Amino acid sequence: MPIFEYVCRECNHRFELIVQGNVLPACPACQATTVDKQFSAFGVGATGGWPVTSGSGGACGSCGDPRGPGSCSMN
Repeated sequence: MPIFEYVCRECNHRFELIVQGNVLPACPACQATTVDKQFSAFGVGATGGWPVTSGSGGACGSCGDPRGPGSCSMN
């Protein structure tokens, strides 16, 4: 079972969740189901394809760390 990281579009709460099948994740803070899947630090550098869910791959530009350039261990 994969663990995914999400950001809620309603309240900006960040959370991790184990997802089974086609289960629609809900924010544990506000119960909204409008969430965006994020790149996991665990998944960075893994072999195999990860689906890109938004634009340029994240704010960092190389790993997708939402905190911005210089925030991750890849820089």
